[in-house]
Amino acid sequence: MSEIFDEESQGTPPPQRGSRRSRALIITAVVLVLAFLGLSSFASLYTDRLWYKYGGYSEVFSTLFWTKAGLFLVFGAVMGLVVGVNIYLAYRFRPFFRPNSPEQSGLDRYRDAVTPIRTWLLIGIPVVLGAFAGSSAIGEWRDYLLWRHGVPFNQEDAWFHKDIGFYVFSLPWLHYLVDFAMAVLVVSLIAAVVVHYLYGGIRLQVSRDRLSGAAQAQISVLLGLFVLAKAADYWLDRFDLVTRSGGVVTGMNYTGHNAILPAKNILLGIAVICAVLFFVNVWRRTWLLPSVGLALLAVSAILLGLIWPGIVQQFQVKPSEADKEAPYIDANIKATRAAYDIGADVEITKYAKKASSTDATAAALSTLMSQTSSVPLVDPQLVRQTFEQQQQARAYYSVADVLDVDRYDVQGVDRALVLGVRELDQSKINTSDRNWSNLHTVYTHGNGIIAAYANQRPAANKPEATDIQWAQGIRTSDEQTLEESTGDFQTQVYFGEQSPDYSIVGKAKKSDPSVELDLSANNTDGSADDSESADAANATDATTTYAGKGGVPVGSTFNKLMYAVKFGEPNFLLSGRVNSNSEVLYNRNPRDRVEKFAPWLTIDDDAYPAIIDGRIQWILDGYTTTDRFPNAQRESFKTMTDDSLQGQSGLRTLPTDEVNYMRNAVKATVDAYDGTVTLYEWDTQDPILKAWESAFPGTVQPKSDIPEALLSHLRYPEDLFKVQRYQYARYHVTDPGDFYQGNDRWEVAEDPNSSGNFLQPPYRLFVNQEGADAADAGVWSLTSDFVPYGKSNLAAFVSVDSDATDPENYGKMRVLEIQNAQTNGPSLIASEFSGDQDVRQKLLSFQTGGNPIQYGNLLTIPVNDGLIYVEPVYAERAGSSGGYPILQYVLVSYGDQVGIGATLGEALGDALGVTDTGGDTPATPGTGGGDDGPKGTVSEQITKLLTDAQDKFTAADAAQRDGDTVKWVRLTDEGKALVTKAVRLAEQLPKGEKSSSGASPSATPSESASPSS
Repeated sequence: MSEIFDEESQGTPPPQRGSRRSRALIITAVVLVLAFLGLSSFASLYTDRLWYKYGGYSEVFSTLFWTKAGLFLVFGAVMGLVVGVNIYLAYRFRPFFRPNSPEQSGLDRYRDAVTPIRTWLLIGIPVVLGAFAGSSAIGEWRDYLLWRHGVPFNQEDAWFHKDIGFYVFSLPWLHYLVDFAMAVLVVSLIAAVVVHYLYGGIRLQVSRDRLSGAAQAQISVLLGLFVLAKAADYWLDRFDLVTRSGGVVTGMNYTGHNAILPAKNILLGIAVICAVLFFVNVWRRTWLLPSVGLALLAVSAILLGLIWPGIVQQFQVKPSEADKEAPYIDANIKATRAAYDIGADVEITKYAKKASSTDATAAALSTLMSQTSSVPLVDPQLVRQTFEQQQQARAYYSVADVLDVDRYDVQGVDRALVLGVRELDQSKINTSDRNWSNLHTVYTHGNGIIAAYANQRPAANKPEATDIQWAQGIRTSDEQTLEESTGDFQTQVYFGEQSPDYSIVGKAKKSDPSVELDLSANNTDGSADDSESADAANATDATTTYAGKGGVPVGSTFNKLMYAVKFGEPNFLLSGRVNSNSEVLYNRNPRDRVEKFAPWLTIDDDAYPAIIDGRIQWILDGYTTTDRFPNAQRESFKTMTDDSLQGQSGLRTLPTDEVNYMRNAVKATVDAYDGTVTLYEWDTQDPILKAWESAFPGTVQPKSDIPEALLSHLRYPEDLFKVQRYQYARYHVTDPGDFYQGNDRWEVAEDPNSSGNFLQPPYRLFVNQEGADAADAGVWSLTSDFVPYGKSNLAAFVSVDSDATDPENYGKMRVLEIQNAQTNGPSLIASEFSGDQDVRQKLLSFQTGGNPIQYGNLLTIPVNDGLIYVEPVYAERAGSSGGYPILQYVLVSYGDQVGIGATLGEALGDALGVTDTGGDTPATPGTGGGDDGPKGTVSEQITKLLTDAQDKFTAADAAQRDGDTVKWVRLTDEGKALVTKAVRLAEQLPKGEKSSSGASPSATPSESASPSS
């Protein structure tokens, strides 16, 4: 080999001094650039290793590192070696005699230019191409690990009868191998042709013998291998027909089964024959047969792969598409319902009940009062400013844009709460205080959690300051029942959705003052604790020192250098705040944190907080997804989950946004104080989860390890429900003919309060199941509405049980199919509210006073005798500047009447016609006006009866909490009896009569104290 590549060129002039200087500068610049890039890459890799190690997931880093490194080296080496060998062979077997010709004379100058650097080119070109190939292979680590660790689904597809695991785990990796082989062969062919042409092995300007024997043999072998790889590609393409889009549905269709599949088989055979002809051409030295074979393959690919399927589709399928596609649609329906877990266990109820507000019986009204006690009136989106104004304590604290909803056992009763974590918002720090030291060593964390009862609204005579009833937050004179239920908990929040990019925590010695600003949730008077205040902190602000285990030690000089490079910040090396005990906290967003520790999971868009065993824990749902489930409908994840409240959704950890399979495989927690991430197995039957558990052993804890305190806060995830409702809107139809014709097709209702055409988000609330006890608070559920496709009336109400402590029913989807086609959907109900004369009159003062009206969640509530719609109305305080919205009214639609009131009880009373008649209604017969009989007008008597009933229900609640069942039953019955009397009196009022003011009785009982509150 040395005699081939060590030829010396003749007549080369000696290098000049200036050229040496330029070469030295160029070499120096290249070395510096490479050193900088190398240092940056090393710093990133080194700090990642530390982060995974101190986060407790070093095995994840090791698996990812060695897998990616192995793919890079193997595929890079294959590409480089094959290309290098072909370049060497083309040069090694070049013709030593090149006849003089204008063509060869023109190539001489290129040969002269290449000769001095020939060895470098032989080494450099394969290395560069190998680096590109290896880098591309790194991105295939998911497919490789799934192929290595795949498990069977124990379920076969309908057409090829292969286990679904083949399509999910094996087929993507096999496709990559074949594609890579074709890429290597194409690059090698190009390289060989160039070398042969440069050194005379290929001569284009001659009439015969244009290729030397060596060139013909090498090119024939490469072309034969390429066509053979193409044959393998045709074989794999056959299986892609079950995940093919573009027809009526995703998956196999009539044209694919009867035209494309036979075409792939024929093309496979032609490709194999063509490959054999190329191999034979090594000896026969004629291009006639290989050329004919290659032309036949190309023509067949066009005729059989493109034209013939089009003819079949146009002339066989189109005239009777419904009949032709019926078996394929049926397979798609079954596969889609299985892939999205919306199978036969969906409980469907034909719901024909229609509420009537004019013919309400005593039993119906009593049931209605109890069943609406848990309706959430506090809108998680609209009360953010209220939370911040009343509970943020300092300007630099903030809560999420959309608050979270959870449930807690408060004094023995399940209560829905709206919660927000009081996080640090550095954008609100004074500009004069915004320096590196303050931003990264002083203002480091948030503090505390704020909670309000979602379903509680005081009566109209309460002061405005108590409009929201706080369950947790800044200590007031009110009883903090949530803290009594959960006990004391760690309040500092170092890991949250609004946490800074990085913070440096820890003090040099235990005797040194703390440097991190803190505000204890129970220390709201502004007094400092035992430690001294930081330099940049106000004297009235307390300080604390981080004592968790979520940081990475950064005290050593080498670590400081690495993090200075990583963050591009020299203060890691220069600042005295970074000491020997310092730790750096980063990757602090809970969703980002889980995605890095489990990069194979798709994380739900909504991380929600819960107080568990004395800590604030962020709870997240992790999904396993694929777009390779055979015959299941594929759709964009963003499209399926998009609604008026959706944030930055999408499959951030996967290379595609489209999926056709989804499982809630993992429940994850992130400790808000020290960032500890724990992954728990949830769907124990999911084959994809089993494969990833095999690839990353020990990272996911068994389902049996979930603490009981955590289990009570686990809930059905929103993104999964959005995907399921999106698919169920079409796939509740299981007859192929009806499906094709679009009969009874639904869609998710639009949010009537959104500015664009956004879908209505799902709502969490307690839903009373059919036949349940009227005093039962209901099942903790996630709910949504369906409307007929392109229409606005209500088609169905869907809920999914979200109580994780009830494993038999958790995840059970219940659908109420509305039989009355005239039932209004959310958009029509919103129009009904806005068009009601009494509602418009009540809201007029806000609309003309410069305080914009904000409508809250429009909720659909099924009750025993029909449907009730509830919508809170918010407005800012009159005359306020930069104020916050408060709940002013509640709108109710029940039967054919609209009601408005300061509370839900008042709104229901207004809808039922229980209003103040202004004394025009005659007294009840038999009262006689004496002291022993009822006093006042009929409306006043009704109000008094309802107030007494409310007191009975309140006392019944207390008896229930004390375990006195006998007393609870007695007081409940007495309350119902009083309601019955009120209804009978109400029947004496003229139907639908109201006073001129439309006002409800001022003493109408609050909904917050009914027996099931």
